[in-house]
Amino acid sequence: MSLSTDIILDRLRLKRRLLFWKIFSIILIVFIALQMSTRLNLISDTDRIARLRIDGIILNDHNRNKKLNDLIDDNSIKALIVTINSPGGTFTGGEALFKKLRHISEKKPVVSLLEETATSAAYMVAIGGDYIISRAGTLTGSIGVILQTANLTELMNKLGIKSEIIKSGKFKGQPNPAEDFLEEARQATTLVINDLFNMFVDMIVQQRSLKRMTVLGLSDGRLYSGRMAKDLGLVDLIGTEKEAVAWLEKTHKIGKNLPIFDIKPIDERGNWSKLINGILGESFLSYGRVLGGVLSLWHPT
Repeated sequence: MSLSTDIILDRLRLKRRLLFWKIFSIILIVFIALQMSTRLNLISDTDRIARLRIDGIILNDHNRNKKLNDLIDDNSIKALIVTINSPGGTFTGGEALFKKLRHISEKKPVVSLLEETATSAAYMVAIGGDYIISRAGTLTGSIGVILQTANLTELMNKLGIKSEIIKSGKFKGQPNPAEDFLEEARQATTLVINDLFNMFVDMIVQQRSLKRMTVLGLSDGRLYSGRMAKDLGLVDLIGTEKEAVAWLEKTHKIGKNLPIFDIKPIDERGNWSKLINGILGESFLSYGRVLGGVLSLWHPT
């Protein structure tokens, strides 16, 4: 009798272990399937509209570019809505995304939807769309390019700090906070800034069908509300996502009842980076940690 009881108990324990591993295996399979679906953005047989959210500082994001490349060849995706809430970012980041949206627009319509802020490089991204819709109170504009530096030489002298710099040419490393900004270097740097600015202006002239002199008059770095931008020809309509869907239906015969799904690029920065950004927010310090080179950015001083 005792032996039979032990056997029964062993079988019960074995069944519990097997049940545990069965449940664990099912959970693991479901988790892997969800991850694969998120990463690969599996093509659906159902027609739908994609939505790309551009939030915060704009950088050249290779993972986002891969997702957008997949979108181009996905025949189930009939249009793209780009929702923008950003003060701008690097010039190359805005330029890369602008060109990617223009590439997509060759295959399917792209609508830019401006939320709270869409300034500088964020406006550059917006004009990559075929149609721009803004909130009345959106902050936009700040069209221009900026390169920021500081001269710390007087402070360093007061602190008894002497800078030692070895370089191959007098322009190398200029501007540099640890040395005076040479006038020749200032002029050379200004030429670069003006060239990038002219690229920005050319994009607006081409995409918004405005005269160059008109765009130059609007591109002194000032901000505009969405309503002002509409009157100036920088955006097409005051509205929301509802109006974006209505425009797609009216101009491209895309059903207004199609489901809208978010494109979610893979974030490989890791949790530590997210934690730091969460603590620093959009402070000047956080900009300095991630931004290099020439910026097309607006932020409060």
